[in-house]
Amino acid sequence: MAAVTGEQHEIRAGDYRAVVTELGAGLRALWRGDRLLTLAYEEDEFPEGALGQTLCPWPNRVDRGKYAWQGEQRQLDITEPERDCAIHGLVRWHAWTLESRRDDEVVMTHRLLAQPGYPHVLDLRLTYSLDAAEGLTVKLCAKNVGSRQAPFGYGAHPYLHLEAVVDECELTVPGSTRMLTDDRGIPRSTESVEGTDYDLRGGKSLAGLRIDHAFGDLDRDGDGRATVRYTGQEGHSVELWVDGTFPFIEVFTGDTLSPRLCRQGIGIEPMTCPPNAFVSGEELISLGSSQSTTHTWGIR
Repeated sequence: MAAVTGEQHEIRAGDYRAVVTELGAGLRALWRGDRLLTLAYEEDEFPEGALGQTLCPWPNRVDRGKYAWQGEQRQLDITEPERDCAIHGLVRWHAWTLESRRDDEVVMTHRLLAQPGYPHVLDLRLTYSLDAAEGLTVKLCAKNVGSRQAPFGYGAHPYLHLEAVVDECELTVPGSTRMLTDDRGIPRSTESVEGTDYDLRGGKSLAGLRIDHAFGDLDRDGDGRATVRYTGQEGHSVELWVDGTFPFIEVFTGDTLSPRLCRQGIGIEPMTCPPNAFVSGEELISLGSSQSTTHTWGIR
């Protein structure tokens, strides 16, 4: 009998262990020793709330699924009907192919063929690798193998997890601005976090704080990385870092998830473009025929 999420690919290095699924090349779980570092689900369980999913050729939402590209009006399938949006791209429910696997690394590939509203062909290659000291590194390479210029964005949807609920933890996010959205999750403006409850740059308790926003203008280290830190009361912490190709990190406190998952972990979503980028064009990547783009992030 096939599991709901297809074949399971387990990798290990030192105390770290991860499982990647055939369905969407998703990150089903990440451990260090016996501690879960991400919210997990069973192999025969539906990944609620986009748990660990791969989001491309766009992350987050496209307003009413409508956008214009090079003078052509397009309509994507509406995949979030309650908000009348197309959400989280086209590949998270597709089967991906195992290209290679060793003890500490798995490589998954997928050819995205033309679909309603997205008449392009992309070759996607996603590498998950573990290191005993550095934890998990994820690298996505996308190449336009079609003949038409293609709009592109990439995101991922892990939920960081500690042995505590969100309200007992502290979050540090190196973003000096956040996007304000309407009740459908579509950005309407951007504001500085200075002086607001959403200034998480120095670390802040999440008790009673509801967040579902994209943070931008990220502070970075000398290597161009921006790092989010999630810390529990006992001092245990888990970090998610992004390279310089990610200008935005979405933070989601999980308030709309089922009671089993609600505020049990925090969604920290690397995004190469903000929500509704297919409409706004903000930070949207334009891939010409035979052009490729690469993006890297990780958890430790």
